[in-house]
Amino acid sequence: MTANTKRASSSGGGKRKSPLGTTSEVARRMIDTGLLAGAILLGALGIGVVGYHMLCGFHWLDALLNASMILGGMGPVDPITTTGGKWFASIYALVSGVILIGSAGVFFSPLIHQFLHKLHLDTKEPGPD
Repeated sequence: MTANTKRASSSGGGKRKSPLGTTSEVARRMIDTGLLAGAILLGALGIGVVGYHMLCGFHWLDALLNASMILGGMGPVDPITTTGGKWFASIYALVSGVILIGSAGVFFSPLIHQFLHKLHLDTKEPGPD
């Protein structure tokens, strides 16, 4: 077997033998990705609050309520009467869905990685006969 054949048959770049992460390591990664996902959601919420306040003329609390409801996938609460506000609300609603799903992916990535790593370790590579 040549070096190229060995390299091609062992996917993972030689990391196949690395041990599965401990529960505490996965918990630490979950905390880290949870903080990142929370920061992404807070940033998106902040953009929504400012946009609803500036472009729709909502008071700060009403802007927070509408941005929270859109970001959470529930829909707007108050009617929007300005053209700029309608444009903003349309774009914000579309982007919010992607942000919500993306931040959930960021949050759960350590668990998914651990699961896939466990499946990868469970597979046996055929040895030379």
